[in-house]
Amino acid sequence: MILRQFLHTDPITASYLLGCGGQSAGAVVDPAGDIAPHIAAAEATGMRILYVIDTHLHADHHSAGRALAEAAGARYVLQAGADTSYAFAGVQDGDVLDLGNVALAIMHTPGHTPEHISIVVTDRIRSADPWFILTGHTLMVGDLGRSLSGKPASTMGFERRNNRAFGIEDETEFLRMMAAGIPQPLPGASQIRAVNAGYPVSVQ
Repeated sequence: MILRQFLHTDPITASYLLGCGGQSAGAVVDPAGDIAPHIAAAEATGMRILYVIDTHLHADHHSAGRALAEAAGARYVLQAGADTSYAFAGVQDGDVLDLGNVALAIMHTPGHTPEHISIVVTDRIRSADPWFILTGHTLMVGDLGRSLSGKPASTMGFERRNNRAFGIEDETEFLRMMAAGIPQPLPGASQIRAVNAGYPVSVQ
């Protein structure tokens, strides 16, 4: 199992290269910015990029997903219900993408966006149990769906014990908490999402 995290500062986001080195099968999740580092990392680890996956149609940065997929000869993956002007490989809740000895199980986790997915990763060499989950912008370290922590990763056990959102079991109270104090969208957010969906953006 190979896992590489790429932390981006402009915009602030993270992307991942992961896969099976033994069978030279890899995927990139939520690529942003220059695609060259992802391609170089795949080459350095001996992996061919088979899938490029966006967990959702981003509104805070321009996705490099389609460009990377084209450059790598990979399939570009979104949740099947994503509203785009272009064709993509659609996945549903419960689908599994195979990367040799690594399995990527798709969970449809709408909330941050309707088409949002999370990716449950299992290294079959180590165990039949999942190793980690990539949640895009849904489950964050210390919160759900909005606040950013300085920590680039956490564990499900720690978040279950300490993430304030996990402590709310009543649905009405959970919705009230999540809807309270929502900041205004970043300037240009709707335009960025439209570009990522392949739709033209009017210039005012």
